[in-house]
Amino acid sequence: MIDYLIIGSGLAGISFAEVALRDDKSIFVLDNNSQNSSKIAGGLYNPVILKRFSEVWNAQEQLIVMNDFYSLLEEKLKCKVDFKKPILRKFFSVEEQNNWFAASDKVGLAPFLSTELISKKYGAIDSPYGYGEVLQTGYVDTALLLNKYKEYLIQNNLFLEEAFDYNALKSESDGIRYKDIQAKHIIFAEGFGMHANPYFKYLPLDGTKGELFTIKAPQLDLDVIVNTSIFILPLGNDLFKVGATYNWKDKTDLPTEEGKTELIERIKEIITCDFEIVEHFAGVRPTVKDRRPLVGTHKDHNSIHILNGLGTRGVMLGPSMAKALFDHIENQTPLNPVIDVKRFKTKEKK
Repeated sequence: MIDYLIIGSGLAGISFAEVALRDDKSIFVLDNNSQNSSKIAGGLYNPVILKRFSEVWNAQEQLIVMNDFYSLLEEKLKCKVDFKKPILRKFFSVEEQNNWFAASDKVGLAPFLSTELISKKYGAIDSPYGYGEVLQTGYVDTALLLNKYKEYLIQNNLFLEEAFDYNALKSESDGIRYKDIQAKHIIFAEGFGMHANPYFKYLPLDGTKGELFTIKAPQLDLDVIVNTSIFILPLGNDLFKVGATYNWKDKTDLPTEEGKTELIERIKEIITCDFEIVEHFAGVRPTVKDRRPLVGTHKDHNSIHILNGLGTRGVMLGPSMAKALFDHIENQTPLNPVIDVKRFKTKEKK
């Protein structure tokens, strides 16, 4: 019998797998690659909601756990995945400058918002009002991370690529049985695929489609991440990742002409040089209307658990939410009520 059977190998799934392995627990991971939002994500981590100049929930704690998590992973996988890089918020008016400096005086935001106005000129970007710098930021190369971690799991015979059959899951007194696998616990980390899960489909996982580009822009001289209505992330070799759109109706992971048009218009609002679209991709983020993750244990089956709803901040949220769920299962540490799936108990469909 193993300790954990994990369904899904996106950011949520690998975060839990790694937390469990570091505590000397035995795991096995199943995934059929049907969900791609973690792979195509921008991968940015940013403790500030720049649209409203407000702090991300529990940001400092998340960053502490995250930094340790990815640092150890880089040693384990022998590759660089975490890139510390400033995020600059371009200002469009004096009013925006004033709002920034007012926000930087707030206790929760002071560690994350620089009080120095950045007036540096970057090639092909007009910025008469300058930029504000967000501190403790960067990005994780999610595609590389997930591929390397999957390689590690395969090399250690801890991974099987197949679709999960819910009908084959049996809850037993000492854990669960799935086909020929016996485990003390099962963790569902399926992303938007949760809608097919009979144990948790009552939960209000909304799903927000995002479309992104990789563009080539030789005249764009940029060594930082610029964030306005979209982000521009330098990848090297004149390549930049640009995104993202937000579509709450379309639940497919197919790029659209509407998304393409919107991204092109927004890029042209920021940069003045020509660019070539190298790649156009899309995915559905697992979002929740109250903007909090879905973490916890099924009300009738204490061996069946969920780790989902990381939304647009999976890089930051994944490690700390995985740790919270692991501590809840292993040590009976209470979950924060704002992330516990019990908050939706009255909405369950009978």
